[in-house]
Amino acid sequence: MSQAPATTYSRVMLKISGEALMGDQGYGLHPPTVQRIAQEVKSVRDLGVEICMVIGGGNIFRGLAGSAQGMERTTADYMGMLATVMNALAMQSALEQIGVFTRVISAIPMDQVCEPYIRRRAVRHLEKKRVCIFAAGTGNPYFTTDTAATLRANEMTCQAIFKGTKVDGVYDKDPKKHADAKRYDLVSYDEVLQRNLGVMDASAIALARDNSLPIIVFSLDEPGGFRGILAGQGTYTRVHG
Repeated sequence: MSQAPATTYSRVMLKISGEALMGDQGYGLHPPTVQRIAQEVKSVRDLGVEICMVIGGGNIFRGLAGSAQGMERTTADYMGMLATVMNALAMQSALEQIGVFTRVISAIPMDQVCEPYIRRRAVRHLEKKRVCIFAAGTGNPYFTTDTAATLRANEMTCQAIFKGTKVDGVYDKDPKKHADAKRYDLVSYDEVLQRNLGVMDASAIALARDNSLPIIVFSLDEPGGFRGILAGQGTYTRVHG
């Protein structure tokens, strides 16, 4: 029996975009992709790590895009928050099918489908080794799910935010368009903001910086990537002070 890789983390936040759940589709949820990500989460939970999650809603509806097409921004943002609840419920279903107890906790009360956000209750779920998926952003328009992930990570005293993306770190330019794009191993919060590197929006980066919360950017498409990164293996970028 192979020994499980050691990790120095005991509680982390996993932030993924809604688009990560689409697979190769152009819209919506791709169940095999959701199941693959659920297996990744389970493999990390099996290391004894307590896991928080925030999932975006861009695969269903993006508030900023709706606003750009003439919809009132506040209404569009609330619709985007509802999309994140749908994604959270899909991930909860996938996790519980493989034996991982999961709670969806919404910033907007909807008691029939998920729990309201109560910090002490959420912490207790984590202590009982349940995965907590925080949905509906911060509950306020004009704030992204990146900011929500950083806020909840601070409230839950997570040791780091793990941002799962399509690429294996932070680059100085888009690696899909530029063959000479350079990947950073380490980059400061201020450099991310000054160079507009697109790790997260400025509010989220500033909140992480002010609370010395590191952000680890890695590829979610790499099988076993999340578990490997937690064990200090693989390719990633660490955003720090």
